[in-house]
Formats: sequence, structure tokens, C-alpha cells
Amino acid sequence: MNYPAPIPDDLWAWALAHLPDARTSLDVSWARGDSRVWRIETDTAISAFVKISPTARDYDRETTAYAYALRALAPHQAPRLIASDPQMLALLTTPQPGKIVRGLSLGDDEELRIHEAAGRLLRRWHDHSAPATADERSAIQAAVTSQAEEAGVCLQATRHRLSPDEKQLVEDVAHELPRLAPELPLVYRHGDYATRNWVWDPEHGHELGVIDFAMAAPGNAVEEFVWLHSALWAPRPSLRDAFFDGYGRSLTAAERRALTLLSARLGVSYLRAGLTKQDPVLIERGHLVLHRMTADNS
Repeated sequence: MNYPAPIPDDLWAWALAHLPDARTSLDVSWARGDSRVWRIETDTAISAFVKISPTARDYDRETTAYAYALRALAPHQAPRLIASDPQMLALLTTPQPGKIVRGLSLGDDEELRIHEAAGRLLRRWHDHSAPATADERSAIQAAVTSQAEEAGVCLQATRHRLSPDEKQLVEDVAHELPRLAPELPLVYRHGDYATRNWVWDPEHGHELGVIDFAMAAPGNAVEEFVWLHSALWAPRPSLRDAFFDGYGRSLTAAERRALTLLSARLGVSYLRAGLTKQDPVLIERGHLVLHRMTADNS
């Protein structure tokens, strides 16, 4: 369990240099060990956020992504970077108006609007992607191959807990994913496009924003949809349809197959981690995703 931590003195001094009217800070880190984020309040009641990136790689990715968001998205769709410091791995950003979508009590119509808006925003993000370089293509192919190999390892550890159809699907992940990869469209991905990073602001025209760019990098467009497909869309295809209405194109046949396989890999990874840690929540999540993807595969 994480407990609120005071902002380090050097970080506070750095933030004050950019926000002279800052008065208080509050630890708002996610409940995980490497999350270090504080909300800063000023005399004018304007908030800002200061974050220490877990690694230099995260810092580089996120600063690059903030510059990308400035070009790709409208001002109301993403926070802006006020300042950054590579020595402290610190980022100071504007707030994103609205509320995090995950956990909101939403009616069906509003949820459909949110998914359509999320698809529209992501398409705008993807459309500003530069063509992938040869090195990026090679790295993306290697990452897909690594996921396929991981599925094979997970299969050996979980085989005794899988149905015959689930075993076959995970075997398909290991064998098919590397062959599919060259057919998948490449983009500059947000990398963690989930409801925990969507911010809904219905008071200002039902606008949707997105936060948290630490995972942004070139990759397969379809990988943006894996969590959404396995957690939300499989049992509620109307949300998927609304999202792709906003996105403005359907998935290709190769992307549809890859989405099932990548989601199955996620499920068997949950299951393996749950069995290793004796975590019933992860075990249940893994079984649920695999059950959904087996149905998706039929």
C-alpha cells in the first residue's frame, strides 16, 4: 500500500521557479510503487501536476509525447508541458479538466458518446504519426515476437488450468502473431489508451481528453485496443462500434485476428501471474479474458 509522501524539497523548489504562486502540494500517485505525482495548488486556484518519471526511458518517452500532443491534439484534449528537467526526471504539466472515466457512473447513452469521442481523439492522434523507420519496424516486429514467445511460456505454466479451446487459442498466439505483424498498420501509439487515462468534461460540450503519455511510442495501431477489447468491448460490442464510428475506419482482417490473439496473450499472462502470486483476482481476470477470447475466436 502507498502512503501519501511529501514532495521532495528540490522538486518543490524547481516547481516554484515555474509557478511562483504555488502554495500547497498533495500526493496523488497511483497505488503502485513507481508512481510519484503531486498536485500543486496556487493562489489563483489553478492546479498543476508535477511528476518524477520512474526511469530515463519513461521521461524521454513522455517529454517526446507531450511535444507530439501539442501538434496532434486540440488544447482541450490533453494537458500541456510547462517545464521538464532531465536530471530530476521531472515534468510539470497543466491539469486536464474533467473526471477520469474509469469509475464514473454513466448511463448507456453517455458511455456510447464517450467511446465515440475516444475513437475520434485517437484517430486524430494516430493521423499525425510519421512513417516508421526501418529500425522502428524491426523493433516492433521483435516486440510482437517477444509477446508470442511469452504466450508459449505462459501456456506451459497454465496448461492444467485451460480448456482445450483455450489451449489451442494460446498456441495460435505463439504461432500466428509473428507472421501477422508485417500486415499490421503502424502508428505513433499513445500506449495506454484505457478508461483510466480518459478524462470526461461534459460541462464544456462533452469533450474528452487523454492523459499519461509515458508509454507512447511507435507500434501497431491494433495494440491500442487490446485492453478495451478484452475488458469492455467483448461483452458490450455497442461500445466497440461507437468507438470505431469515431475512429473512422474498421479494423482490417489481419488486425481483427491480431486483436483476438493479443487479448488472449494478455489473458494467459494474467492467469500465469495470478497462479504464481496466488492472487485470486488475477486468476479470475485471466480466466474471464480467455473465456471471452475463445468465444471471440469461434
